[in-house]
Amino acid sequence: MSLYRPNGSRVYVMDFMFHGQRIRETTGMSSISRAREVYEKRKQELKDGAAGIRKQQQPRLLSVAAKDWQELKQFKWSPRMQSIAQYALGHLVPEMGRKLLVDIDARDIAKYQKARLAEGASNRTINIEIGALRSIMKRHGQWERVKNSDEWADTGMLKERDDVGRKLTFAEESMLLLECGRSVARCLVTFVVLLLETGARLNTIRTLLWSQVDFERRKLKIGKDKTKAGTGREVPLSSRALETLKMWAEQFPERKPSHYVFPSEKYGLHGQQGTFGGEVKMYSYDPRQPVVTIKTAWQSAKKRTQRHCPVCKTGILADQEKPRTGFYCIDCHFKTDELPEPLKVRFHDLRHTAVSRMVAAGVPLTVIARIVGWSKSTLAAMVTRYSHPDFEEMREAVETISAGSPQNPPYEQPTDRATVN
Repeated sequence: MSLYRPNGSRVYVMDFMFHGQRIRETTGMSSISRAREVYEKRKQELKDGAAGIRKQQQPRLLSVAAKDWQELKQFKWSPRMQSIAQYALGHLVPEMGRKLLVDIDARDIAKYQKARLAEGASNRTINIEIGALRSIMKRHGQWERVKNSDEWADTGMLKERDDVGRKLTFAEESMLLLECGRSVARCLVTFVVLLLETGARLNTIRTLLWSQVDFERRKLKIGKDKTKAGTGREVPLSSRALETLKMWAEQFPERKPSHYVFPSEKYGLHGQQGTFGGEVKMYSYDPRQPVVTIKTAWQSAKKRTQRHCPVCKTGILADQEKPRTGFYCIDCHFKTDELPEPLKVRFHDLRHTAVSRMVAAGVPLTVIARIVGWSKSTLAAMVTRYSHPDFEEMREAVETISAGSPQNPPYEQPTDRATVN
């Protein structure tokens, strides 16, 4: 061992050999006795490491560990995954960030779950947040303690619904597309038609390039998708999807293959406080960037569906002339005190609708899987999740069981009984 102070320095340096390697590090100490303590501790750490003994980590706050975890993973994550992690930590850290990882137990997690449920968060969202907490605790060797506890056996992750999703009726579709066509966002109706006609996922259509659209062969070439089976597939364009896309393309005469089909653009009121007629104008147009979100336009279109008459289906519910209250249909004169509920549908329900209609039409499941990008291993589970047959479709299905049978049953009816009890 060698401890010395370099010329001009008051701090001791340790200089020694370990497993054929020269270790030269500062002790940070100006006292020779304290420097010897640092040296002995450092040498023991090296021996433990060589023997495979892990160094015991200091207790860390969840907020600090979460930040380190995020920085470590961000280069491996997709932008979508980064966004999900950011959202999860945005709820976790304010509630549990001041707790040490060694102090977090199943009771704390159960309390967090209860609080998030009270805020209206879904089971799926809460499970994603707990999944982030689990990954952080695993990294610091603290999750097994929670996992093996009796409290966690009683609590665990929240049960998620397998039947989330619905299909649109044709009447609902007509009502929805009508309001999408009236939207300020000019892309909304084309966007929704493509989702419905291809069964593609939202982000797949949002990031679609003109180079992926083949008008001549009537197909889309899907790029990177959520699953490996869906990446790189080709999806035929129906007649409605093709004509809708052609009309949309006419609005971009200078489009290039590298431009996005649904470019980034924003809308605002032209003039202050309604001057110039309060006309809505488009601004900040950039075809080199995809549209970020059309959530506001989508929500507004769905809300406007509550003005559709529930009786004649085509009329619009207008306000009664004051001082009368309530609403009336301008076509059939139906009157109501309250507006109906607006249409409840998610973007992903358009995918459910596409799959359900193809299943009802008798399209082979393997063909459906190729169109929507399912893998063979998940085909049965996906059909169960995405297919939503109504009762009349099930009635027609059971009628096919004996549809090919002869009119007379292949057995003799009993004739020796006068009555049947």
